[in-house]
Amino acid sequence: MPQQTEPDVTTRFDHCAPAQVRRVAAMLDLDPELQRPGQPLPRGWHFFLMGGDTRRSQLRADGFPGLGVTMPDLGLPRLLLAGRSVVWTGDLAVGDQIERRSQLEDVTEKTGPSGRYAFVTLRHTLRPLSQAQPALTETQTYALLPAAPASARVAKRAESPAAAHQRRITPDETLLFQYSALGFNSHKIHLDREYARTIEVLPDLVVNGGLTTLLATEFLRTELNAVPAALRARHLAPLYCNRPMTILADPVAAGWRLRVLDDSGTLSAELEVDIA
Repeated sequence: MPQQTEPDVTTRFDHCAPAQVRRVAAMLDLDPELQRPGQPLPRGWHFFLMGGDTRRSQLRADGFPGLGVTMPDLGLPRLLLAGRSVVWTGDLAVGDQIERRSQLEDVTEKTGPSGRYAFVTLRHTLRPLSQAQPALTETQTYALLPAAPASARVAKRAESPAAAHQRRITPDETLLFQYSALGFNSHKIHLDREYARTIEVLPDLVVNGGLTTLLATEFLRTELNAVPAALRARHLAPLYCNRPMTILADPVAAGWRLRVLDDSGTLSAELEVDIA
């Protein structure tokens, strides 16, 4: 049961369960048996420990669970991930007992050409109970937006696909379902095609922003042998189910710069990753 340990901070205790870790491996088409208790959890795989447990009757109308923090009701019905940052100061291990502290860090309301909107920032720390300090801190920023206009199509400049390294992936319904299920994320734009098309006026199911980040860090880990110490991600445009995405990676002074392009070459996400 969550505990309110200080104003606006919620503490939960969880388990980096081997079964959950094996399921993440299976989702990524890796051998689940290679993930054994006591081994370091691959950096980026901690997303399932961020899952919300909001009661179904208390979900937002779009199904978003709040990820451990009650989202403010600002009369803005649409929610999209705008960015995230993660700083690792250590590793979680498979089988660890974990303390997660979550808080609503900031709410900023703005007015633009399309009317009112807001940015909501959540902050989470994950600490193995065997350690005094958190192993990682993650900050997530969400955009809360007004109802979708009748037409939500915006032409964007296509990026050049040139890069030192690249990988092409096509997320499908199974991948979106598995990622959402592991993170207990019931946001309808990832699961309900009719909702995405008729209410959000989107062409198809939207690829989770966290899944985009995970696929990018897995590309670094499995193909470039890079271990992140910190990352900063900006989500600029949606990626859609069954449409290929291209991950581009270029070395920079601190580590790697990654760009994620959609099937038209539009820049969908940009990540700066510092290497341990």
